[in-house]
Amino acid sequence: MEAAKCCPATLLLPLLLLLVHSPATMVTCRAEMESVYVGQRVLPVRLGRPAFGPESLAFDHRGDGPYTGVSNGRVLRWRGPLRGWTEFAHNHKHETVTACAAKKRAVAPESACGRPLGLQFHRASGDLYFADAYLGLMRVGRAGGRAEAVATEAGGAALNFANGVDVDQETGHVYFTDSSATFQRSDYIMIILTGDATGRLLRYDPATGGVAVLATGLAFPNGVALSADGTHLVVAETARCRLLRHWLRGPRAGATEPFADLPGYPDNVRLAAGDGGDDTSAYYWVALNRDKAWMEEGTTPRSVAAVRVRAADGAVDRALRGLGNATVSEVVERPGGALWLGSVDTPYVGLFRTGGGL
Repeated sequence: MEAAKCCPATLLLPLLLLLVHSPATMVTCRAEMESVYVGQRVLPVRLGRPAFGPESLAFDHRGDGPYTGVSNGRVLRWRGPLRGWTEFAHNHKHETVTACAAKKRAVAPESACGRPLGLQFHRASGDLYFADAYLGLMRVGRAGGRAEAVATEAGGAALNFANGVDVDQETGHVYFTDSSATFQRSDYIMIILTGDATGRLLRYDPATGGVAVLATGLAFPNGVALSADGTHLVVAETARCRLLRHWLRGPRAGATEPFADLPGYPDNVRLAAGDGGDDTSAYYWVALNRDKAWMEEGTTPRSVAAVRVRAADGAVDRALRGLGNATVSEVVERPGGALWLGSVDTPYVGLFRTGGGL
């Protein structure tokens, strides 16, 4: 299959002009989605300097948080308005590399100190797993502190760009993506420009320490989410502007297939289940770096920042609009309908209180 030529949010305009847009390879997204204009109703929960870019968000077994990984290589925890953000976890470089020390306020290159991206808790053990783009799959216990790398290779090949993470709460298996075997996060633009499709979908088993390769040949695999019934994974394939479904159980186990066409370039995916606890009452929030119209129109009040996708059939039924130039990398829905918004480009986490759901 030929890859659709999509671009992520932070590509500069001159580089966009180098891309050859090929509409014939892209399925038109459904037009019936309803719009929610969030605009100025998003509350910025600001980080302390020099940290920025809260890419992914997670809540622990008590519902406390969010926790998020930021640009200086650390994982922070929100302790409420009075205490603010405090450090929860760090990697070994923050103890051994001078430029990464806690008291350093200068911004070091993220490759020097690590860059946490997707993260998720295993609630029963209290362990937090997160993908560090440069160090691999990391784990830290419920008390926080120094995180250890639990996976740095798969199938005989080193992890090169660890990215999205989700955890099966029943089995403890950790599902994550390796976005490219060729380019690291610092050179992610080249994944698009070269049409690179060397990304992988992986599974870490904490009982054995083994890592299984579930799918290969993916074009910038990004966020990953386990379905409500545990039968399959939903994976964001950024470079092709779509979601994939990878079957874990059932007659199609091991197969990977298209699941949803999207109106933009997806980042993280998070499941939000309804009362039924299965795919008939569940949906996914999918953050979009930019919508497709941005290439021609720039950012407008109608620009789509995130979409809600029905788990039953892959239909896009809601769109969040009106966030201006702030890109969105993750949307997490909490009880009561509040939406927490992550972004690689902002010095804050966004909070949108819906007042009862969407």
